[in-house]
Amino acid sequence: MNHPLLGFLTAAGIVFFGVLGAAAYLVLAERKLAGYFQERYGPNRVGPFGLLQPLADLIKLVFKEEVVFPQSNRWLYLLAPGIIAVMALLPLAVIPFAPHFAVTDINVALLYVLAAASLGTYGVLLGGWASNNKYSLIGGLRTANQMISYEIAMALALVGVVLMAGSLSLKDIVAAQQHLWYLIPQFLGFVVFLVSMFAETNRAPFDLPEAEAELVAGYHTEYSSMKFAMFFVGEYIHMVVAAALMTALYLGGWYGPWKPGFHWFALKMALVLYLMIWVRWTYPRFRFDQLMRFGWKVLIPLALVNLGITGLVLLR
Repeated sequence: MNHPLLGFLTAAGIVFFGVLGAAAYLVLAERKLAGYFQERYGPNRVGPFGLLQPLADLIKLVFKEEVVFPQSNRWLYLLAPGIIAVMALLPLAVIPFAPHFAVTDINVALLYVLAAASLGTYGVLLGGWASNNKYSLIGGLRTANQMISYEIAMALALVGVVLMAGSLSLKDIVAAQQHLWYLIPQFLGFVVFLVSMFAETNRAPFDLPEAEAELVAGYHTEYSSMKFAMFFVGEYIHMVVAAALMTALYLGGWYGPWKPGFHWFALKMALVLYLMIWVRWTYPRFRFDQLMRFGWKVLIPLALVNLGITGLVLLR
């Protein structure tokens, strides 16, 4: 095995297992913070301070009964959770977590990330349709509408970053923020990206595809055991990826007040993830018509305004 291939496989393994571990303990962090926000106890029984709760949840899901309803479209029903999990992991290949640490770097990394994120919609849509359940189908259709709508605003917001950096490579975008984070000159784009990120990850107040009050559990109503776990873990991997992208695009990546490094990247990601959890347990869910109206009539115009202002400033 040659050295470049060995380095690639080592980096891929570190990122893969690191993100899976982060996603598992992000579930614990959310439950702990939810308890803190609501003045109640979070998980505190399994292991010291409840730190082994993710392992207990995994064991429980592994040994739960697998149910595949005969009315479902079996192969698509089984394929959908895998699509969600794989597409959630794909963007990690081009995200630079430190000055000299990334699985790979391509000059169209941002386009690759957007394409991989878009393909994840198929997993949700297929899962909702193949379950042969009306609640699941409605949840899948809501996801398709929501992700397509908010991807437009997100992509338009990112064009401002690309114009300022002059590159689609995430490494180049981070390097361009050495002296000034794009959070400041691209603040309007940052707000649009932040809100779109909540919608893309199906987080409250944009969790209409699940909407327990009217859809039971939405697109994964008929899933159980490890198939449900793949949907569940996929959502939290999406959160980790979204936080990493926001850090790289707007928060200066690995740059900080002192020597640059992975610790700054991890700290900024942790703050973004904390914000995502805080918002979920603070704001109520939108109605679906409000969700769509907000995306098309508020976010997209704001993203276009930000793009116009950025273009005018760069032309001067």
